[in-house]
Amino acid sequence: MTVTLERQSFAVEPLSPVLGAAITGLDLRQPLADATRRAIYENFVRYHVLCFRDQHLDQDQQVVFSEQFGTLEHHVARNRGKVNPLVQIVSNLDADGRPSGKVSTDRWHSDKSFRPQPSLATILHALVMPPDGGETCFANMIAAYEALPAADQAELDGVRVVHSWEISRERAGGRATPEEIADAPPISHALVRTLPETGEKALFMGEHAAYFEGQPEEAGRVRLEQLTAHAVQERFVYRHKWTLGDLLMWDNRCLLHRGNTNFDAARFPRVLQRTCLRGAAPA
Repeated sequence: MTVTLERQSFAVEPLSPVLGAAITGLDLRQPLADATRRAIYENFVRYHVLCFRDQHLDQDQQVVFSEQFGTLEHHVARNRGKVNPLVQIVSNLDADGRPSGKVSTDRWHSDKSFRPQPSLATILHALVMPPDGGETCFANMIAAYEALPAADQAELDGVRVVHSWEISRERAGGRATPEEIADAPPISHALVRTLPETGEKALFMGEHAAYFEGQPEEAGRVRLEQLTAHAVQERFVYRHKWTLGDLLMWDNRCLLHRGNTNFDAARFPRVLQRTCLRGAAPA
C-alpha cells in the first residue's frame, strides 16, 4: 500500500501476520507534514510496530523526529560519554567500549511501565549490529488477552499490578541506586488496559511487574509468570531481524519486547540509540 499526503509519500508493507509493518519512502531527518504524521500514527496503532527503512539519524535528529509524536521521557539508567540527555544508548559494551558478553535487555518487558505515565512508544535505531542474530522480539498483548478463556478475562479485569524498578533490578541480579529508587518509586497499574483509539484490551505487565496489589505477593508473582508464559507463545510473537538503516517505533501499551541473545555477545557489539515517548496512565 502506498500513501501520498501533502507531497510526502510512503509505502506500507506488513512484516508478519502477528504485528509489524515496514515503511519506506520517507527521510525522517526531514520534518513530517501534519497529514503524514497522522497517517504514520494511524499505522502505528494498526500494526503496533513500524520499521522505517533506510534511515540514518544522529541523536539530535532522532530527538526531533520523536518529538513530533509527543513528549520524550528521561531515562533512569544514565549514559556514559557525550549523549543527548533524551537519548539512551543500549549496548552490550563495557566501560572500555568492548563487547561484555551480556545483553541487558533480554527479559520481556514494556518500557518504563514503572512510571505513573508509562511509555507510549519507543523509537530504537540500530547503530551497530552483529552479523547474525540479535533480533528484537515482540509479543502482541492484545492477541494474548483475546486468547484467554472468558473466565480468565473476567478474573483479571479490575486487577492492579505493582510495577517496581527496584524489584526488577534485583531480579536481574543488579541493584537500584537510592537516587533511582527515589526517581522511580513503586506504582500500580491496571493489569488489563484499554487502547483509547480502538477500544481493544491488552495485558500490561512484563519484567517490571512485581505482584498483584492487595494480594499475597508470591501468589501474584506466580500468576504473572503464568500470564507471561501464555503471552509469549510463538503464535503471538514477531522477531525483527535488523537491517542497516532500520528505525523501529513500537507501541509499549500493547506489546512486550526483548533483545535476542542468539549471538556471541562477547565478540560482536550490538549498539542502538533509544528515545521513549511518555504515555498516559493505563485505564
